[in-house]
Amino acid sequence: MAVELSYVLITPYSLKKSRTGGIIARLLSRTGLELVAARMIAPDKAFAEAYAESLKRRVGARDEFAAKILSDYVIDNFTPLEDGRRERLLLLLFRGEDACRKLYEVVGQLPNSKNRREDIYGDTIRDTYCNLVFNRDGSLLYFEPAVFTPPHVDGCVERLKIIADFIEHEENIVDNIVRPEDEEGRERTLVIIKPDNWSRPSARPGNIIDMFSRTSLRIVGCKVYQMSVAEALEFYGPVKQALRKKLAPVIAKKAKELLEHEYKIVLHDCEEMLEKSVGRDFADDQFNRIVEFMSGVRPDSCPPEELNAPGKVKCMVLIYEGTNAVAKIRTVLGPTDPTKAPDGTIRREFGKDVMVNTAHASDSQESYERETRVIKIDRNNMLAIIRDYLSNYKE
Repeated sequence: MAVELSYVLITPYSLKKSRTGGIIARLLSRTGLELVAARMIAPDKAFAEAYAESLKRRVGARDEFAAKILSDYVIDNFTPLEDGRRERLLLLLFRGEDACRKLYEVVGQLPNSKNRREDIYGDTIRDTYCNLVFNRDGSLLYFEPAVFTPPHVDGCVERLKIIADFIEHEENIVDNIVRPEDEEGRERTLVIIKPDNWSRPSARPGNIIDMFSRTSLRIVGCKVYQMSVAEALEFYGPVKQALRKKLAPVIAKKAKELLEHEYKIVLHDCEEMLEKSVGRDFADDQFNRIVEFMSGVRPDSCPPEELNAPGKVKCMVLIYEGTNAVAKIRTVLGPTDPTKAPDGTIRREFGKDVMVNTAHASDSQESYERETRVIKIDRNNMLAIIRDYLSNYKE
């Protein structure tokens, strides 16, 4: 069976209602597909019209009712507001065998003229999050689809072209989505959902995002990311000196005690020497373990020509925006050591130790600026993945 590329669009209403994490959890844990890219988009009028037209043509050939309510929804909810502000959507790109069908089965059927009054059991994403309300005369009162995903490859390819043409000229962080009166006190902060959450298909990344939704902050940037060794060395550079300062004296003292106990001698004036040798070596080894955890490659064994290559493990980067964003995110995340984190925090729930602690979050606006520069937040591989797939696609 051919490997396909397909996508899920999470609607503006689903984002505003903090349904993002629950939707992502189901997609990751139940489709068996690989999440290869993600990004926020803020559609313009041309995108909304092109996407709606594709739905009319492709879906309309199968069911006119579904085509109408979906295309009308896109025009009403994807088109920018009268004051020019744009709505946010989260675009997730999946790859794997029979991807369109697998995603559609988890998302759930489109409402149509034959099954509009079927019993709803909560099994699919649309069962849980979609709203379809009719008046007593059978006319449509309210419709919220929760997500969009193409059920068939032909429609998927057509809409991937629309998506690619749009994102080619858009920034990776969406802007122009906040009213001027809401600007005061606005901050942005970076979150990295770490590699331990991606080792197998799991609902965990979605559950983590769901817990972050308690902050009432907006997601304005997103990407699937493989941190290179060079990026990890720079990103965690400040940690190296902190580890030396914290660990080297402790290890030097232990080394002195062990030597004195083993050889039944008393050592004088050796702490500084032990701190600069064995203490510093131990601290640097701990730092190298952090770099290996984040990139999948140990830096002291990485060939120089591979330092800037994409890492061997996957993360997800999220940019949150809103009032006091840094403090709000770090409160929900919890302290670095999961064993000291309060109940109900992300690290207490999912963390293992001070390194494998689920997620990273910026500790200040200055850190946010430095960290987003290191991970190149303005870059996203989604466009390249889509273009490569379309160039090799054969009907």
